[in-house]
Amino acid sequence: MSPLAPLHALRRRLRQWFHARQPCSDTLLLTQRNVYILPTRAGWMLALTLLLLLVGSINYQLNLGYLLTFLLAGSALTGMHSCHANLRGLTLHLSPPAPVHAGHAAALDIQLGNEQGKVRHSIGIGVIGEASAGDTHLAWTDVPAQGSTRLQVASVFPRRGLHALAPLTAVTLFPMGTFRVWTVWRPAAQVLVYPAPETHPPPLPPGEAQPGFAGSASVQTTGEFDGVRAYRRGDPQKSIVWKKAAQTFAAGRDDLVSRDALSTQRQQLWLDHTRCGASDLESRLSRLTAWVLMAERLGLDYGLRIPGRELPPDQGPTHRARCLEALALC
Repeated sequence: MSPLAPLHALRRRLRQWFHARQPCSDTLLLTQRNVYILPTRAGWMLALTLLLLLVGSINYQLNLGYLLTFLLAGSALTGMHSCHANLRGLTLHLSPPAPVHAGHAAALDIQLGNEQGKVRHSIGIGVIGEASAGDTHLAWTDVPAQGSTRLQVASVFPRRGLHALAPLTAVTLFPMGTFRVWTVWRPAAQVLVYPAPETHPPPLPPGEAQPGFAGSASVQTTGEFDGVRAYRRGDPQKSIVWKKAAQTFAAGRDDLVSRDALSTQRQQLWLDHTRCGASDLESRLSRLTAWVLMAERLGLDYGLRIPGRELPPDQGPTHRARCLEALALC
């Protein structure tokens, strides 16, 4: 164990305590009550330089030394005021993030509003990292006078489920870089994280015979649930599976297939938690996620069975979102 490990642990606990004191809100107005300022390394070096200049001027009775020392000190104080005012007065607003799959980055769309009549230069927004604020990767932008601008930052979620967003920070070093002005922002929005789809999933399971039809009418010619037949002259265009047609065209063939209405009436594609073949829960959910995306790409009606919930066969973006949400919260 590193000898600095206790210090790092104490620093992390203090940071968590400080963040927990901040209220959660998707809109934050920056005022003197939630904007903080400290010198940077360059600022501390400037302070040390001013101290040495002052001691030398006193020791040698240098009038020009006094002039230079107080001129630099006045410039530093002016820069401190300008740096704090560069961030104070901004309004930050976060749009609800779209769902993502585990391991992928969620894009956080942030709008910065400026009602004052001066441009805000070099405003950085970032997600506060687990290790320290110094590990935060910032995205920088300028905010026009009496206007607004949008900025996107990314946050990665390794596990499925409904997650609260990590605290965000807004930072500026403008104009001299001798002071760091920042704020801590805890958004109230949450992000839904779907399970990560299996990289190389097995083919879709065979369809299940519907009640009232004898035997299993499932067909598995290509290792997937079909529900299609070869194209016949006179088939309506809406019955053609254009996604499969695009795949055959890309392979250099001109075969077309149409949805088989009779086959669809006799069988249904069910993605069953108990029959997907994976060993543990997360592997099963990952496989079911891959199957949902695969069935949606093929334009098939599919249902989902998971513990405590059953979604009847359907297709389309709304049905896909419902299935992925059920898998994420399973």
